[in-house]
Amino acid sequence: KAITKSGLQHLAPAPPTPGAPCSESERQIRSTVDWSESATYGEHIWFETNVSGDFCYVGEQYCVARMLQKSVSRRKCAACKIVVHTPCIEQLEKINFRCKPSFRESGSRNVREGFQQKFTFHSKEIVAISCSWCKQAYHSKVSCFMLQQIEEPCSLGVHAAVVIPPTWILRARRPQNTLKASKKKKRASFKRKSSKKGPEEGRWRPFIIRPTPSPLMKPLLVFVNPKSGGNQGAKIIQSFLWYLNPRQVFDLSQGGPKEALEMYRKVHNLRILACGGDGTVGWILSTLDQLRLKPPPPVAILPLGTGNDLARTLNWGGGYTDEPVSKILSHVEEGNVVQLDRWDLHAEPNPEAGPEDRDEGATDRLPLDVFNNYFSLGFDAHVTLEFHESREANPEKFNSRFRNKMFYAGTAFSDFLMGSSKDLAKHIRVVCDGTDLTPKIQDLKPQCVVFLNIPRYCAGTMPWGHPGEHHDFEPQRHDDGYLEVIGFTMTSLAALQVGGHGERLTQCREVVLTTSKAIPVQVDGEPCKLAASRIRIALRNQATMVQKAKRRSAAPLHSDQQPVPEQLRIQVSRVSMHDYEALHYDKEQLKEASVPLGTVVVPGDSDLELCRAHIERLQQEPDGAGAKSPTCQKLSPKWCFLDATTASRFYRIDRAQEHLNYVTEIAQDEIYILDPELLGASARPDLPTPTSPVPTSPCSPTVRSLQGDAAPPEGEELIEAAKRNDFCKLQELHRAGGDLMHRDEQSRTLLHHAVSTGSKDVVRYLLDHAPPEILDAVEENGETCLHQAAALGQRTICHYIVEAGASLMKTDQQGDTPRQRAEKAQDTELAAYLENRQHYQMIQREDQETAV
Repeated sequence: KAITKSGLQHLAPAPPTPGAPCSESERQIRSTVDWSESATYGEHIWFETNVSGDFCYVGEQYCVARMLQKSVSRRKCAACKIVVHTPCIEQLEKINFRCKPSFRESGSRNVREGFQQKFTFHSKEIVAISCSWCKQAYHSKVSCFMLQQIEEPCSLGVHAAVVIPPTWILRARRPQNTLKASKKKKRASFKRKSSKKGPEEGRWRPFIIRPTPSPLMKPLLVFVNPKSGGNQGAKIIQSFLWYLNPRQVFDLSQGGPKEALEMYRKVHNLRILACGGDGTVGWILSTLDQLRLKPPPPVAILPLGTGNDLARTLNWGGGYTDEPVSKILSHVEEGNVVQLDRWDLHAEPNPEAGPEDRDEGATDRLPLDVFNNYFSLGFDAHVTLEFHESREANPEKFNSRFRNKMFYAGTAFSDFLMGSSKDLAKHIRVVCDGTDLTPKIQDLKPQCVVFLNIPRYCAGTMPWGHPGEHHDFEPQRHDDGYLEVIGFTMTSLAALQVGGHGERLTQCREVVLTTSKAIPVQVDGEPCKLAASRIRIALRNQATMVQKAKRRSAAPLHSDQQPVPEQLRIQVSRVSMHDYEALHYDKEQLKEASVPLGTVVVPGDSDLELCRAHIERLQQEPDGAGAKSPTCQKLSPKWCFLDATTASRFYRIDRAQEHLNYVTEIAQDEIYILDPELLGASARPDLPTPTSPVPTSPCSPTVRSLQGDAAPPEGEELIEAAKRNDFCKLQELHRAGGDLMHRDEQSRTLLHHAVSTGSKDVVRYLLDHAPPEILDAVEENGETCLHQAAALGQRTICHYIVEAGASLMKTDQQGDTPRQRAEKAQDTELAAYLENRQHYQMIQREDQETAV
């Protein structure tokens, strides 16, 4: 590679640091930005890393690990990308090797240069150096370096419009306390001024923001909830630290958004990116309400949660897959500013409820007093409440997304059987804009009533119906000051997941809801059992949001003179998940590994939603342009488009965002799609695909002789064949009707036995021909076959089982996942592989998660 090292520009002496310095141990292991007065100039932000190789950025002369001649852990700086052995971090101080500066000292003005004016190269292995700000790179020869940068300041890179320059962030000096008399004299007036500014503004802070406004800039604050979406936030925060100033990226688990918003409140044209679920967005919007910023900064969303209905409404999609952070920053910068209605909830006890209507387990207070998405009561709230209470009581039982989904399903089914919400209509009175809807509700007999602000609900469904389906009402909008009121029976709730909708009751500006007994309710997914109450819903305000824009730069424009747009003839090629994970950073290799599906002809201005319909039809065409190969597997329902043109690598496009992307933006002559349930020929070239014939073998004649009216073989014969690694015998027995799901007395499957003997051929045959349930089947000790393979360090077999779709989140009786079993076996490479696949598996399942 031409460029192997980055961040080497910051080698000049640091300016003096005021205040007490940090201790060595504090500086060595910081994984967050230091906002205290003792913050170190050019301090690194360290994260553990599993990157390959053993190079250490301190160089051979200072490398402690090389001197000790033993393997030690390494850490990577998220802000400048250098990697060092953990014991070598202290050596960085000695060689004056600092991170990119994120602020300036009081009295200093010249921080914006990308390359410093003093260079020291510590290793002959360094081929080139790059700027951690603008990412430009040059050969490490001083002549190349100085030729480009001697008089040119750093541009801060392609995202300079959203980057907060370090020159804006000033370390403040603590006020001197020597003039005590003067201080006492001015104390009263100081308190009066402070009270006018608010409780936060009058307090001294170690850092102050002094922006230099520019009409072209849209400075960005990034708030990341590291716990959202299976801890995706903890991984993505590192990418933002690299692209932006680390002091504009905030971890919400470190105190919330209030301090940062207060500090940056005077920055002109400020924008916010909320990385998390809809609850995270609501948290930030409520904080903005408290601070009363004028004008309020618009909020964009990077969806990391499970429902993400608000994110879907604003075109940000149903969940983050792997879109490059650089593209996300461009979308935030180019997005349209829109308004979002927010609704007040005021609940008070129902004075007409008698003692017999009281419930000791009920509360008089709602979990939230404002909602952005919806307020509901009845069946859906009851299911959510059951899950919430069970998780609070036994958190250790809810450490798996799969278990959580099963609990939701089981609770919903039991609630349906018990009919706990079937009498909902008898205990509520609903008045909308002065009109009593109670008779209509009693006729409908709903088991759930939803007051909806946005079109999406329950992880992407559309309970009001699709546009054009409700001619008796105005089109649904999130900024019109109206709520949609919808009733659901059990039938319509079930149909909701397959494109159905509820009973449209009304659209209104104000609701008065009266309940005569304790009823489960939920506010934007936060449930409680509310005592008999009188609830008033009214418009609170409008939040300013950023909606992801649909770019039209590459698409032909409609015109009256051209009613039929130009057509595009595009080859469609399919990529397997195995190839994608292994090669998505190498476009050319991934293109070579793809398998042609056929050709589609679409209008020139087609978006991906329309293109999807053409590709689905392509699978059904028997011949012609869309002829299918006889060995071609049918696409699974979970396939998605790949962007092959607008980034340095392939990346997936969320299905909820297909209407925002034109075919011409992601493809030229060929369009690529990813099927996550397909192994692909390149993943396992020596295996037959499920639709191809089983390869012939010396045992084939015997197989034919066993066919006919002969009785199926006993399960013990199959077990023995798996134990002896007798592939031919196993195949014969299966052809003769043997049950591949047979278990022994310890509940061990054939796959368990094949793994224990390390039989790759038998494992592959079982993965191809046994029902999918065999993958996650457990024996008496709770182990799956993947647990067993990981404990034995069988890397190839682990790969086969993972790519076949086995769960990486299942735990055995000791609570260990397969990754943890590999760690206990001290196979760090296998553990790292399983951790990586576990992350992808969580991403793939994100869209199937629901809040109800």
